[in-house]
Amino acid sequence: MSGTLYLVATPIGNLEDMTYRAVRILNEADLIAAEDTRNSIKLLNHFEIKTPMTSYHEFNKYDKADFLIGKLLEGQNIALITDAGTPGISDPGEVLVAKCFEAGVPVVPVPGACAAVNALIASGQPTRRFVFEAFLPSDKKERRAVLEALKNETRTIIIYEAPHRLVKTLKELCDVLGSVRELTLCKELTKKHESFVMTTLGGAVKSFDDSWDDSESGGDKGSEDVHSSDGFYDSDAGIGDPGDRGDEGNSDAGIRGDKTVPRGEYVLVIRGKSAEELEADKAAAWQDISVVEHVEKYISGGMTKKDAIKQVAVERGVPKREVYAEVERSAEKL
Repeated sequence: MSGTLYLVATPIGNLEDMTYRAVRILNEADLIAAEDTRNSIKLLNHFEIKTPMTSYHEFNKYDKADFLIGKLLEGQNIALITDAGTPGISDPGEVLVAKCFEAGVPVVPVPGACAAVNALIASGQPTRRFVFEAFLPSDKKERRAVLEALKNETRTIIIYEAPHRLVKTLKELCDVLGSVRELTLCKELTKKHESFVMTTLGGAVKSFDDSWDDSESGGDKGSEDVHSSDGFYDSDAGIGDPGDRGDEGNSDAGIRGDKTVPRGEYVLVIRGKSAEELEADKAAAWQDISVVEHVEKYISGGMTKKDAIKQVAVERGVPKREVYAEVERSAEKL
């Protein structure tokens, strides 16, 4: 009989978020697979957990997964933990879980902290429908493709970002989604300087970079809607203190004028595109072409004349007979 793989969530900053069940599972497991053993040993020591550890990370996820599956098939119970949060979310855990299903090994989640969910529920953005993108790809072509795919996304978008790439990413999002798109910038979740800033993409860039100029930046909205935990209020909205993690010397994070480099870990929660905006975009696409050209566009794409006229009438918000009459008049002139 095989053992069980436990996916054990760990705190993302506040050790009080560790659950009783998580401590028990980590104590009872035969082995703990950790993303970074040097980091995880601090957690284990704090809770006096003596279970042996082995490393399981991005650079050994395939070979090590096979090794761990072997141990599981021998009957050992293994607890998988990530550096912080829930394993399998934007980390190599997904590979191991997939291999467990292939091998018939039971997988049991042990819930706890998850930065994406924590950010979403406290963001003030719509929570019923959302899409999680984790960290955007580093490859330029792939990154651009992902951003373009998000352009007309109607669900709330959740993105992780490191401090030294934050401003660059915000500017890229402005280029694709528009600088007036609403955003909640969530920083240092569950930690002392946790803060949530509701602003726009343009407003967020402006709060870090005085030299950035965009007529749609949303003005000073970036400094209005701020709330923080533990009685901490950060009037500079998203700017940390020297105790926060960050790459102070990285030029990508540099802020001009009296601004400071972003510090700490960020989650971007971005409002999806509204139905009204989608309709406006569709209307803009045919504003520069005639009714006849609009119909011919669909016919050339394989539609029948009747269906093309019907579609054009819907998109332009006019009766079908008006579109039909315009097409017929054009035909008579030829």
